[in-house]
Amino acid sequence: QVQVVESGGGLVQAGGSLRLSCTASGLTFGDYAMAWFRQVPGKEREGVSCINRNDRITYYDDSVTDRFIISREDANNMIHLQMNSLKPEDTAMYYCAAAWNKDASICPPAKFFKYWGQGTQVTVSS
Repeated sequence: QVQVVESGGGLVQAGGSLRLSCTASGLTFGDYAMAWFRQVPGKEREGVSCINRNDRITYYDDSVTDRFIISREDANNMIHLQMNSLKPEDTAMYYCAAAWNKDASICPPAKFFKYWGQGTQVTVSS
């Protein structure tokens, strides 16, 4: 049984930093691309960042480029999202997800992410 669990969310002032972590179990972690998505009530879920299975390809949404850094620790089945210079518009529920990464030259499109965590809330106050 695959489990994906996020941690590290919280309340922070604008300009501050948070580090999200995600642990995935029940799968061969090294075969999976991992990603962070976020969603605000009443809006569609959006992709934030992705890292492919061999740690050579990363993707960032334009809204977080140069502020967020994604990384993975295959030895511990974990990924992290270091979020710096946070803005109130970063406030959302953040979800970690896993997708089997057949083609290691890309991060899979969102529709291929099959395993999801329950989310961790990030709130940035102005």
